[in-house]
Amino acid sequence: MDQDELLKLDNQICFPLYVASRLITRAYQPMLDDMGITYPQYLVLLTLWENDGQTVNQISQGLYLNTNTITPLLKRMEKTGIIARTRSKEDERKVLITLTEQGKTLKEKAYCIPDEILAKTGKQASEIVQLKKQLHALIQQMEQIEKDTAPH
Repeated sequence: MDQDELLKLDNQICFPLYVASRLITRAYQPMLDDMGITYPQYLVLLTLWENDGQTVNQISQGLYLNTNTITPLLKRMEKTGIIARTRSKEDERKVLITLTEQGKTLKEKAYCIPDEILAKTGKQASEIVQLKKQLHALIQQMEQIEKDTAPH
């Protein structure tokens, strides 16, 4: 491949990942609108449904977001009554995030989402499982590169 070909948009790994991410996120939107939440709020809820009572730092690391990004999101979720934010008794610097009853109730409404998204992709579940394995391997590789090249 010549140099000009290398710089074509269609030849970049980032672009199809970016577009796929945006389109998948958009596919979630009607279902999340029915629940009264945004996609980032849905991601927070997924982490809390899996493991309630996490710190802001744990949530931000799990979602690959900066705490500066996640804090306003969590404050909005608290205002709508989905989560509660409380200072840790052991360490006042840490804020614990827990689901409220309203946040727990939303889980019931979310059970249909994975199947609806799978149907929208037009793919078999096994194909999506394989794609996720490949993406997780790519994520691990990129994390390792970041770790190896980070200033010490």
